Amino acid sequence: MRSDAMKRGVEKAPHRALFKASGYIDREMERPMIGIVNSHNEIVPGHIHLNDIAEAVKAGVRMAGGTPVEFPVIAVCDGIAMNHTGMKYSLASRELIADSIEVMAEAHPFDGLVFIPSCDKVVPGMLMAAARLNIPAIVVSGGPMLAGRYRGRDISLSNLFEAVGMVYAGAMTEEELHEFEEAACPGCGSCAGMFTANSMNCLTEALGMALPGNGTLPAVSAARRRLAKLTGIQIMKLVEEGIRPSDILTAEAFKNGLAVDMALGCSTNTVLHLPAVAAEAGVEISLDYVNTISERTPNLCKLSPMGPFFMQDLDEAGGIPAVMAELAGKGLINPGARTVTGTVGDNIRGRKVLRRDVIRSVEDPYSPTGGIAVLRGNLAPDGAVVKKAAVAPEMLKHSGPARVFDSEEEAVRAISAGKIRKGDVIVIRYEGPKGGPGMREMLTPTAAVAGLGLDKEVALLTDGRFSGATRGASIGHISPEAAEGGVIAIIRDGDIIEIDIPNNSLNVALSEEEIAGRFKDWRPPEPRVKKGYLARYARQVTSASTGAVIRKEEL
Repeated sequence: MRSDAMKRGVEKAPHRALFKASGYIDREMERPMIGIVNSHNEIVPGHIHLNDIAEAVKAGVRMAGGTPVEFPVIAVCDGIAMNHTGMKYSLASRELIADSIEVMAEAHPFDGLVFIPSCDKVVPGMLMAAARLNIPAIVVSGGPMLAGRYRGRDISLSNLFEAVGMVYAGAMTEEELHEFEEAACPGCGSCAGMFTANSMNCLTEALGMALPGNGTLPAVSAARRRLAKLTGIQIMKLVEEGIRPSDILTAEAFKNGLAVDMALGCSTNTVLHLPAVAAEAGVEISLDYVNTISERTPNLCKLSPMGPFFMQDLDEAGGIPAVMAELAGKGLINPGARTVTGTVGDNIRGRKVLRRDVIRSVEDPYSPTGGIAVLRGNLAPDGAVVKKAAVAPEMLKHSGPARVFDSEEEAVRAISAGKIRKGDVIVIRYEGPKGGPGMREMLTPTAAVAGLGLDKEVALLTDGRFSGATRGASIGHISPEAAEGGVIAIIRDGDIIEIDIPNNSLNVALSEEEIAGRFKDWRPPEPRVKKGYLARYARQVTSASTGAVIRKEEL
């Protein structure tokens, strides 16, 4: 056993004494030792209940003859971090999570690992660690939050962000907003729509690194606790059989994951996270490859923020196995890909769609192509990303004057003051991985635009990124970013931006000569953060087009 390095032999008597100081007995040390990576804390609602999930996992490990050993990892709540300096740390936390798990698992050589995430950057951070360490591993998330109820309709956090814009527009009173606030988030779990957290938990299941149900079983359900116990049992089988992440996180697994991504209409942040996880697994995912999968995969679901359904509806409809079975029927899923339980084929055999209003058939999709599109052009030669399925039909092609802002805060002030007009293209720059630093999510400005009723008339572009809760013509990840000398850096108010999502293009109506002339007067800005982790992150991070990972040569 891998853990023998810290517990077996005469020379390990001091090590065993330290285990005994923590209350372990000889019998426990004789068994495989399983690291339980718990991202519980008391500020993230998706993580507030993870001690409960961890206890269920540990029960499963013990039932299967192992010894669970729990240790913590950090987690940021993107909703609480939104629209202030805190959001600069969200994406950057992904690398810290992966690194800290590596430290713990190498310093204390566990025989296997169970990862317990829920929210945004924690899921990919844990998957990156799993791929890097390559010891038997499995994931069980805390599960999605139930939708809230407001005056007879289901709602979630994204609706509340948009309600703020309605207050600005005079369409809702502050008293009504408070009532909405009280109802939007009814309990623990990752926010109820197909936002980044739930996107990544569904894709973890599609990749084969979690048991069926991981992405959709509600956080408050007994089924989630049963799943956690089964996960604890399953890690012992993986350890016994020597099945590692490298056996599961293959090129075929990522192809399956991207197909499910497109069918569900997941968050654009998946285009940052899947390449980062793939890179740790030795698999390359380019933006062009993302487009290839999107072009052949139909969009089958309209979950919040794109439509009226929530994660509990997707679970009732059959969950990820039903979606994958639907895709497999048209040859869009490889059923032979390995999973933590066997193969994808094993997981989807006999699975059917139980609610056609939630999961459409491949013969009757919302769109014949996927929910995410990659755009290129003189404004984004290395690519930009849009959640195509969340864009109103009238905004799929749009041309309008730029309204340029050098930070999210500047843009929010202009939007809330009513300074944005129909047809405008809001450009928010110097918010990329390096320039932000940290590539902040822009849910506040996008939700304010939607709340003002302009989401079918105004587009937003940024070298930052958008929350999975964002809807509308919101185009992010523009690469190269402004801080790296991308064309977005020299755009001026009034320049005409040309958006053509069906043809995957994004341009500014400037000649090459004009662009070159403007760059003669451009200078890279001074770093916004000059000390601490973010300063180091800004120096080391790569482009959004490559997953915003840390440059290997600088490690």
